[in-house]
Amino acid sequence: MEKPQNKQVGPESSGLVEALHAILGQGGLLTSPEDRAPYERDWRGLVKNPACAVALPKTTQQVAEIVKLCAANGVSIVPQGGNTGLVAGAVPIAGPPQLIICLNRMNRIKTIDLATNYITAEAGLTLSELQHAAAEAGRFFPVSLGAEGSARIGGLISTNAGGMQVLSYGSMRAQVLGLEVVLADGRIWDGLAACPKDNTGYDLKQIFIGAEGTLGIITAACLRLYPAIAARASALVGVDSPEAALRLFQAARAAAGSGLTLCEYMEGDSLALGAAHVAGGALPFIAPGYLLLEVSAPDSAHAPGATLESVLAQALEQSVATDAVIAQSERERLHFIALREAISEGELAEGGAVKHDISVPLGKIPAMVAAVRTLVAEKYPDCRPNIFGHVGDGNLHINIRPPKGQSIADLAPRKTDITADIEALAVSMGGSFSAEHGIGQLRLAGMAAHKSPVALDLMRAVKHALDPANLLNPGKTIPGAV
Repeated sequence: MEKPQNKQVGPESSGLVEALHAILGQGGLLTSPEDRAPYERDWRGLVKNPACAVALPKTTQQVAEIVKLCAANGVSIVPQGGNTGLVAGAVPIAGPPQLIICLNRMNRIKTIDLATNYITAEAGLTLSELQHAAAEAGRFFPVSLGAEGSARIGGLISTNAGGMQVLSYGSMRAQVLGLEVVLADGRIWDGLAACPKDNTGYDLKQIFIGAEGTLGIITAACLRLYPAIAARASALVGVDSPEAALRLFQAARAAAGSGLTLCEYMEGDSLALGAAHVAGGALPFIAPGYLLLEVSAPDSAHAPGATLESVLAQALEQSVATDAVIAQSERERLHFIALREAISEGELAEGGAVKHDISVPLGKIPAMVAAVRTLVAEKYPDCRPNIFGHVGDGNLHINIRPPKGQSIADLAPRKTDITADIEALAVSMGGSFSAEHGIGQLRLAGMAAHKSPVALDLMRAVKHALDPANLLNPGKTIPGAV
């Protein structure tokens, strides 16, 4: 199939606009620069390119009709949910005409089946709305992250989002039982059936999970639910090194098993940054580093509090931990989490950072932290590392802040070198240069540098098979796919 020539289409192209209005109805299409602007800029404010319009469909059928119309007119499509990603994967690239299809009005819950523990919802439902619906039904949905009030289900699946409970429940990929997807030619694939065992060829849903909207537009999903959490215990623990943090994690995991549902590592400066941007955010104690631990149980017969107390008592006795505070209420537990989640917003408010989302084998976390500190001290001594992340699954956010009083713009001449150095360190230790944020526009250089030619060829083959005209989310995920 020959790729159609991109036509320079804008709001003034009345034929396309009229056709889109006919599909979407009143309030379903945004064409003015003022209305489009919030959808054209990524969350970090690093990328802003114009779209010819923003479509706000309410049904899967409308999405399919829009895709067919864009294909006929040579207009590329940028699928978008909450636009909370950190790699500019849901906003236009510079160049070809692109229509943003924002799915936020497709936010209905279709089914909750408590007998088989699943929920089917449209792609525009927010993560917090999904969590609330699960709780109302006496169930639990485990994916949790700082942007859950605005992140949408379709985007979370398209990016295979992780969050703070991956070590016990897995990433978004592990929660998906079925999908509904609009393909690049406008056909609708209905793969929503929640059948636990279906050994009939390729598991097609896996193709679209983590593909960042480059292979199809996810319009609905069937997701796994879990028993409600009956009891949990949380603690903020001080440690004097990444080695101590790793030892404490291993002790907690040995004692609690899969009941250890959260283990977050924050260096001292990092958590202080979060605390400065939370109301009443004073830290209960000062330490070189911190672990946020949580042990959970689905029934009251278990005693997560006793397990956590035992682990901490031994850690303090053996000087693995330097201090600890166990949350005495749900409010205090949520406050600990708020301190951790505020790190990224605090970072943005205080000048931004060159962000990196890496993973390494668990045992190499201390070596990775040490190598980053050595690198920064030797090559970028005026910069400030900000290191935190999900220590239980080897995922660290290694962000390099500009010198005090400067902004991320001041690091622009060195940004490419900093990122190349950090990513190369992670890969040299057998890790990944992108653990949970995805590729989008901002990690394409890393893909080209570190992904094997065979892997890239396979990805390009899948892309060409499903989207030969490169209609869907051009310039994302795969180097050279513009």
